[in-house]
Amino acid sequence: MSAFSRFTALAQTLPSTVPFVGPEAIERNRGFAVRARIGANESGFGPAPSALEAMRKAAETTWMYSDPENFELREALALHHGISRDNIAVGGGIDGLLGEIVRLVIEPGAAVVTSLGGYPTFNYHVNGFAGRLVTVPYVADREDLDGLLAAVRRENAPLVYFANPDNPMGSWWDADNVVSFARALPETTLLVLDEAYGETAPAGTIPSIDALIGQPNVLRMRTFSKAYGLAGARIGYAIGTLGNAQAFDKIRNHFGMARVSVQAALAALENQAYLSDVIARIAASRERISRIAASNGLSPLASATNFVTIDCGRDGTHARAIVDGLMEHGVFIRMPGVAPLNRCIRISVGPQDDMALLEEALPQVLKAVGSRQ
Repeated sequence: MSAFSRFTALAQTLPSTVPFVGPEAIERNRGFAVRARIGANESGFGPAPSALEAMRKAAETTWMYSDPENFELREALALHHGISRDNIAVGGGIDGLLGEIVRLVIEPGAAVVTSLGGYPTFNYHVNGFAGRLVTVPYVADREDLDGLLAAVRRENAPLVYFANPDNPMGSWWDADNVVSFARALPETTLLVLDEAYGETAPAGTIPSIDALIGQPNVLRMRTFSKAYGLAGARIGYAIGTLGNAQAFDKIRNHFGMARVSVQAALAALENQAYLSDVIARIAASRERISRIAASNGLSPLASATNFVTIDCGRDGTHARAIVDGLMEHGVFIRMPGVAPLNRCIRISVGPQDDMALLEEALPQVLKAVGSRQ
């Protein structure tokens, strides 16, 4: 008997892979200590002190399972957004919810439309459930709404993914364009509207909740991983119609949420003053990253997120050399994975000490890379 025959035919065709190489793996494999962790779009500013205190208190009850209905968190989110808790599904970060959406919607071989070079974890889930990816190139470093719509119609796709603001480019569309795109989709196509970076976007970027809450083919994704500073807690949620939100109960891991994480999210949601302060610090750090890039002859792109994507002016090989060179200085960053986006590097915002390390290392790396090429 083959060692792999116990797995499904699909599983046998999939690579054993991790979509992202984490800084921990780089430290293990290359022997470099990470001094500035500004590559994974986390919040180096951390969560609210009240959230940390809530986690400490909740640790005493961590011997208990969390409420499988996530009632308290859904109720708090409902009050925050002015909707019913029945319009909300909670999950282990947006990543976990994306996998559940694909499982709910996609039959083997069904077309799934997304942007070429967009968020790779979504693609990972599509492949894992035997969907067929149909990709649309970016136009001017922004997701192509007309191209996505045309691909949906051409392929009769039951699912389309669109991130606004976008990862990895940091670009965005205004709310009117987003709503128009959603309303133009066939009713048989579910839009996964990923708004992970919504808190850091300019005014007018994120549609109001009322604008799309009654549209049965839209699921909006939110997270506590970015501006709220709780990436390690793994708390995300989906907003949709009653039928869409409750559909997650058909397949989700009902004991999948950690009590400590849920209490942290509740405290973070309540502390909007701290969130406002962090958003201001994110904006200031974005400006500093852009200044550092420009002073070194690179071209920062406008960003609505907690990172800045920087055009390095050449190709993926050149950008990769910069990423690797910065890691030799202990500065962990990332880059888009697909041409032509991979001419860029992507740097997350962070505290002043992290920015100082970047400012010191970048000119040295560019000089070294230039001498080798």
